[in-house]
Amino acid sequence: EVQVVESGGGSVQVGGSLRLSCTVSGFVFDDGSLGWYRQPPGDMCELVSLVNTHDEIIYTLAVKGRFTIYHSQDNGKNKVELQMNNLKPEDTGVYYCAEDGIVDGGRCDMGGYWGPGTQVTVSS
Repeated sequence: EVQVVESGGGSVQVGGSLRLSCTVSGFVFDDGSLGWYRQPPGDMCELVSLVNTHDEIIYTLAVKGRFTIYHSQDNGKNKVELQMNNLKPEDTGVYYCAEDGIVDGGRCDMGGYWGPGTQVTVSS
């Protein structure tokens, strides 16, 4: 059984930093992707960043230069972290970690394995 567990959300002021962590267990990461997605309040779900098995990394344009994704493996578990710097109010939302995540019609959790999400709030 695949399990996805996120941690590290919270409330910060503009310009602050947070580091999100996600542990994914129960599968072999030999194909596909691990990534972070977010759903701002009242808005559509979007990809924030992902890394695939070829070590290719994607960032959505809004976070390039501010967020960094890290992937590591230990004892059969995959860990994917998201370092978020210079946070802005528009970064506010629920952040989800997913393995082979699919977003459809603006909705998260439309395929793949997703965690329950962690809230990030950036206030000015």
